[in-house]
Amino acid sequence: MGVSGLDKAAVGELYGELSRRLLVYFARRTCDGEVALDLTAETFARVLAGRRRFRGDTHGEAVAWVWGIARNVLGEYFERGRVERRALRRLGLRAPAVTDDELARIEELAGLGELRGAVAAALAELHDDQREALRLRVVCELEYATVAQRLGVSEATARARVSRGLRRLAGALEVTT
Repeated sequence: MGVSGLDKAAVGELYGELSRRLLVYFARRTCDGEVALDLTAETFARVLAGRRRFRGDTHGEAVAWVWGIARNVLGEYFERGRVERRALRRLGLRAPAVTDDELARIEELAGLGELRGAVAAALAELHDDQREALRLRVVCELEYATVAQRLGVSEATARARVSRGLRRLAGALEVTT
């Protein structure tokens, strides 16, 4: 490590140490085992491709660097994902399938069953106005102005309802992680 970057062996060691944790990280954030596999692979492809640019001196810095790449990969996925998913659906295309057993194992590792249950319970506890605001904004992916119009409130009120609902959901999910 250091100014010369990481060699392939060091990247392999980082993969052995972090790949499972990254897989769980991605699965918990996307609720999709196949996507989690793809994002984990993309993260390590970028680590390998950029290993010469790593300038840290310690193992901890290398681990933090990998996690930084993972966060960027996840952010990019969410940014481009909505458009790509719509295009794939329109074209009738699908990514290569992972077996049901593999997906079940990923979901088990990430605790997605428990997570889904916690989200459902937290949603049930929200006020109706917050739950509907979240549904329109997050599930239907509507702009705040449209959410406000559908709810018959100001845009500021719609934003506040979504924000309050998300905070309550986040609080409930912290208990499960």
